[in-house]
Order: sequence, then C-alpha cells, then structure tokens
Amino acid sequence: MTRGTPETERIEMKSDLVKKGVERAPHRSLLRALGLTDDEISRPFVGVANSWNEIVPGHVHLNAMAAAVKAGVRAAGGTPFEFSTIGMCDGIAMNHPGMRYSLASRELIADSVEVMAEAHAFDAMVFISGCDKITPGMMMAMARLDLPSVIVTGGPMLPGRLGERALDVIDVFEAVGGLRSGAITAGELKEIEESACPGCGSCAGMFTANSMACIAEALGIALPGNGTIPAVHSERVMLARRAGEQAMKLLEGALTPRKILTEKAFANAVAVDMALGCSTNTVLHLLALANECGAGVTLRTFDEISGRTPNLCRIRPGGGHYVVDLYEAGGVAAVMKELLDAGLIEGRAATVTGRSVRENLRSARRVGEEVIRPAGNPYSAAGGLSVLYGNLAPDGAVVKTSAVAAGMLKTRGRARVFDSEESACGAILGGRIEPGDCIVIRYEGPKGGPGMREMLTPTSAVAGMGLSEKVSLVTDGRFSGGTRGAAVGHVSPEAAAGGPIALVRDGDAVTIDIPAKKIALEVDESELKRRAESSEPPPRKDAGGFLRRYAALVGPASGGAVLAPPARE
Repeated sequence: MTRGTPETERIEMKSDLVKKGVERAPHRSLLRALGLTDDEISRPFVGVANSWNEIVPGHVHLNAMAAAVKAGVRAAGGTPFEFSTIGMCDGIAMNHPGMRYSLASRELIADSVEVMAEAHAFDAMVFISGCDKITPGMMMAMARLDLPSVIVTGGPMLPGRLGERALDVIDVFEAVGGLRSGAITAGELKEIEESACPGCGSCAGMFTANSMACIAEALGIALPGNGTIPAVHSERVMLARRAGEQAMKLLEGALTPRKILTEKAFANAVAVDMALGCSTNTVLHLLALANECGAGVTLRTFDEISGRTPNLCRIRPGGGHYVVDLYEAGGVAAVMKELLDAGLIEGRAATVTGRSVRENLRSARRVGEEVIRPAGNPYSAAGGLSVLYGNLAPDGAVVKTSAVAAGMLKTRGRARVFDSEESACGAILGGRIEPGDCIVIRYEGPKGGPGMREMLTPTSAVAGMGLSEKVSLVTDGRFSGGTRGAAVGHVSPEAAAGGPIALVRDGDAVTIDIPAKKIALEVDESELKRRAESSEPPPRKDAGGFLRRYAALVGPASGGAVLAPPARE
C-alpha cells in the first residue's frame, strides 16, 4: 500500500473525504491536534468501537482488548481511532424499570456507531463487545455500514465455585426463590451470592451474551475461537490483536460484511444456534440483523432449520456444562465440523479470515463426547429452540426446548393472568402459584412494556420455589438466556397490539405441545370475539423520553423487534 502525505498518496480510501486535498487542511489541522503525524494521517483510518465501562462484568476488561486491537491495526499499517458505546448489564437491570431499556439499547448502539463511522469517514472497523444487546447492536451497525469489519467479544466468565459445586449468576436468582420456599437459609444465599461470579466476562452459561458471541463466529464475522475463549485467558487478548490485523487485510481485499452475511451464513448461524441450544434472544437478534442485510430470514427459517438440526450440546441452563467446557471440548468450530460433516451447514460460505467455512474447519476437532455429542448421537434430533404457533400466538412464539424437562414438553395448565412482571413475581414468591398453573404475563412486549423485558426473575422464582417441572409460563415479553423450564416467550402479536394473549382470563386452559410446535388457548372463537369487543387494556403509565419514541416505532417480536425502517428505494 503506497504511503505519503495526504496530497501525494495514491490509494483511494473513504477517509480521503476528511484528509485529502487543499480544502481538507482544516480537517488535517484537527487531526494534528490529536498528535498524529503525516504518516499516521496518510494511513487507512480504522474505527475501534469499544463498549468498555466500569459496571458490566462482561465489559470491565475490554480496554485491554482495545489496546491489543489497536496494536494489531498499527502493525498492519492502519491508524486506529477508539470510541465508546453504551452498554448495560441485563442482570443488574433485571426486575425493575431499567430492564425496559435493555432491548431498546440495541438500536441506540447501532445508531451511535453509524454516526461515528460516517461522521469521521472510517475505512474499516473493529467492534469490541461483550454482553447481551451490545453485540447484536454492533453487528447491526456492521451490516449497515458495510465497511471491512471484524467483531471480537470479551469472552465468557469462568463459573464460580462453592465447595464442589459450580455456580453462575442464575444460581443466585434461583436461590432467592429457594430462600422464600424455605429450601435454603439466608446464610446459604449469601454464600451463593459471594461465589457465583468470580470475575470478568459474560456470565458463564450459554446465556444471551455468549450465545451471540458464538453466533458471530458461526456467521463468519468473528475470528475462530471468538465464541468460547475465556475472558481471563491471554488467548483472548491475542484474538483481539489478530482482529485488528485482520481488519486491515479485509480492507485490502475489499471484503465487507454484506459479502459475508448472506442467506447461507444466516442458515449456518441458525443451525449452530440449534446445535448449541442458545438463548431465545438469538431469534430476535438474528431477525434484526437479517433486516439490516435484506436477507430473507423469518421465524419460519428457525422452525425449518430446527427440524433438521440435532441438538449436540446441553450447556447451562440446558445442562450442567459451562461455556469453558465447550471451549475445552473444541469450541464452536468443533460443533460446526460435526454439522458440516453431516451436511447440515454450507462449507462454501465466506468468513472474515478470508477463507471459507470449510477451510476454517479443517483442523477443528471434537474432544470427547460428553460436552459436544456426535451428530449421530445427539441429545435430540431437533434443535434447541422451537417456534410454536396457534390461536394464542398466530404470528409465533419461541421456547428454549433444550432447557425444558421431558415431562413438560406437553402441558395443559390453568391460566393465572398478570398484566406485569412485578405482579407475577409477587404471586410466585408469595406462594400463590400451584402445580398445574400456566402463568401468563402480558403487556410486556416491545410496545407494551415498553421494551420487552426479560422474565428471568419470575422463571428463576418458579425454579427456586420447586415448581419448574410443575407449572408453565407464557409471555409476550422475552427471557434471559439463563431461563429454564416450560417458558414460552415472544408471543406475537403482543397484548398491546391487540394480540389474543390480551384475551386470556384466569382459569382458561392453555395447551403447550412443544414437539408438535403448537400453543393453544382452549376458548371458542365466539367467546374470544365477545371478549375482544368488551375488554380494554389496563391503564399504563407513559414511560416518556426515549422509551416513548421506542414504543411508537418498534415492530413485533416476530420480526426481530426492529424500529420502523426507512423506505427502501
């Protein structure tokens, strides 16, 4: 690549808009105020979007990764410019009004990265992310900008230890219900609280943050190893440096995200999602990412691929393994190799390595059969997520099948209806939920919440109270990746949009048949019509501010809960 002053360099770059020619003398003057030399100004400008902050465990270590990324960019001949994005911790935001901002923050992150990249005419990008909504927000920005880009996440937290017992943050949520039910003491709860989260990284199971890190690798927009290398390993820092170097290689080869994020890549990602048993939130985020790319991905895509993809892993909350165990068993690459050899993913899809999926997987090896089962001996023949349809969810609902006990795959329950998460939690922890109940939580969808809060507290309370194999839960909200049990979310249309879930009454029979992919409200159509004509939604307090705008613009969960897009040409 030819170097020189802004006036003499010969290679055309997007950053020429802010540094080349006589008329850009003021711009160069401002760049010199940063301490940049002529040589640094002449190089490609690489934006480094870093979501570091001091309150999220999955982000608190990202400055070290950013330093490695920038070193890689410089070594490969670029000039890096680091900037920040917001990033919130879903665990800390759980079960109070702050959770309304979680999913909504995804859009703010994508928008803010777009603003920075376009305003400063970056030539390439590296995205450094960690937790639940930050990774998909950055992926959306990556697709929208279509600059040569790599994403690198902060890696999984190691599980905590209490004696011989491994722990994660979900154990703490469930221990609250255990205390209320008398199963554990206050002293035992404190021991669990102090032991569950030993350090930095995204919570240790296959929850949303780690699910999305694995999905990024499966899509081909992150380097191999991104999904599972632990946050505390030096290998994670090395990965970050390689990401910086690779961004420059992608720039030289003009390989941009939309050349990678094809329908083949999305099909691969959904297959890996099903094999791993990822969080139900991956459905929302992959739909949103596909919307940015114009790819033809719908809920039916998940349904179809789930039906033909075996579930090979049972990682927390679906089983007793952690993401570090998946790393030691061969990682995402070993899972993809099983699927490739079984003809279940497309090996010709492109990736940010500059090589195809098949080429990347040549050296992939599965270690043992305990953590990653062979494709010929799966945990189940169908994938870890299921999409259900029926008169209660005409546009679909989602359940994490791999985290449902066998005896709860088919249920018929008495509806116990709540118009908010708080009222449901009060009933669960107050001992007012009985075996055979179907807890229905509504007006918690994208518009109704607003913000589609995660229902981790009620599902954890159900588990802590010893009811996870005795009751089901249905909501137009969503779930943490740590949720387990017969918990059906994303019910569409949502109650606030006039969906049938708004018509459920206490005592109604609700049937859930996960193998048949059906969910039904056993009330005849004439009665539902009568209810629709006479019922009114409960009064809701205006959220105000950003959430008011979000509620006005957000679409249904069945489409990824994306904001109303601008008209396409």
